[in-house]
Amino acid sequence: MQTSPQSSDKIYDLAIIGGGINGVGIAVDAAGRGLSVFLCEKDDLASHTSSASSKLIHGGLRYLEHKEFRLVREALAEREVLLNKAPHIIRPMRFIMPHRPHLRPAWLIRTGLFFYDHLGKREKLLGSNNVYFKDDSPLNTAITRGFEYSDCAVDDSRLVVLNAMHAREKGAEIVTRTRCLSARREGQIWVVDLENAEGQFQIKAKALVNAAGPWVAQFIKQDLQLKSPYGIRLIQGSHIIVPKLYEGDKAFIMQNDDRRIVFAIPYLDQYTMIGTTDHEYKGDPAQVKITQGEIDYLVKVSNEHFKKQLTQADIISTFAGVRPLCDDESDNPSAVTRDYTLALSKEAAGQAPLLSVFGGKLTTYRKLAESAMLQLKAFFPAMKGSWTATETLPGGEKMVSVEQLANEIRAQISDASEALAKRWAGAYGSRIWNILGEASSVKQLGQHFGQGLYAKEVDYLCRYEWASNSQDILWRRSKLGLNMQAHEIALLDAYLKPKNQAPNAA
Repeated sequence: MQTSPQSSDKIYDLAIIGGGINGVGIAVDAAGRGLSVFLCEKDDLASHTSSASSKLIHGGLRYLEHKEFRLVREALAEREVLLNKAPHIIRPMRFIMPHRPHLRPAWLIRTGLFFYDHLGKREKLLGSNNVYFKDDSPLNTAITRGFEYSDCAVDDSRLVVLNAMHAREKGAEIVTRTRCLSARREGQIWVVDLENAEGQFQIKAKALVNAAGPWVAQFIKQDLQLKSPYGIRLIQGSHIIVPKLYEGDKAFIMQNDDRRIVFAIPYLDQYTMIGTTDHEYKGDPAQVKITQGEIDYLVKVSNEHFKKQLTQADIISTFAGVRPLCDDESDNPSAVTRDYTLALSKEAAGQAPLLSVFGGKLTTYRKLAESAMLQLKAFFPAMKGSWTATETLPGGEKMVSVEQLANEIRAQISDASEALAKRWAGAYGSRIWNILGEASSVKQLGQHFGQGLYAKEVDYLCRYEWASNSQDILWRRSKLGLNMQAHEIALLDAYLKPKNQAPNAA
């Protein structure tokens, strides 16, 4: 477990509340511009919305129907930027949309794909084309044609962790499992009261960034005792994971009779991930779970498209999250804007600023951070300019491809399986050598907990990636939890117990 900074006279430039993608994105951008940054997260990094996405870096084809052209243009351009920044955890993926003429005519889809191909800069990603299905298609025989286009797949929670690591390497201080109890202005300074397992402490900052995600409005009202400038709508999105529905590495985007779309995405080589749903959520964001209605909905949409029919018994795992969207008073949850809104407030001249983040999506986190820095520039006129578009995230350095790195790993670790080397390369990129060191066999990596998880990897995750329990490691730093048996998890828990007494590395 990490140690807490002690209350001192140090005054940070920025204090950021929230360790999801927007919080860490702002932290790394600010730190790279020369600002001193403190970020706290009440749970683990990416433990809520940012690890419950469809795991896509995408332009948002369906957002065109809602005329969100600015958002789509920005997101389309970001696909290429993020591919270059994190080639180990982001990869191009082709998407097939089966044509269902009673839902959307072919001319409308072709028009949308024309915009999709040309609205944003596209260098690495292939353009769209028509496809015709033969007898060997996994789709129902009534579906004979469709459309194909490009987007990207991403390990969402690792994207958050890598940004947090990058921020730390730029000088930011990142503390997890640390709750903000309250914050108040004292003239040009924010005084922030915090609490974690080691007790309460206080920090000071010149500006406060509220990136609390689903808790953004609640944080303003309850912890700051201020009025929120915008309402927030929590839209639940749920996914199911089933055994692989079809061969190949392409995803399907399925149109449903309610005008929504559902993805079927190849997942971890063995599975298909199906989602997402869209409905209003009124409860505690930390307690969101898939509903029976959502399960029935996703199974029904899949069965209307694929020859391989699903039942609830086929579901291996589920996950659900809430998207905290800025309330635009839309009647339809699917139509609520996915764009972000930044609210800058200072109660009076000379008072410390508060910047609150409403909405946003994984794909545009970097642009959101740039916009946040633009809003704060008046308060920090000496800060450097934008820089994040061209610098790789940790592990992306000197990467040619995941495949080549996996081959290099197997050349050193002679008994590593192809699947294990590929997992290592795809999770850690060039940082894998910080785990493997001089080892030449898997036996030299320490205790084996099962599913290719060894002590050296666990030690690295605890020391450098803020992991402190088996959930952090098996579900957010990796997805090994899908296959780990109860006795294997118990072994890991026993190994981690004494580690929680030791300080985490900075």
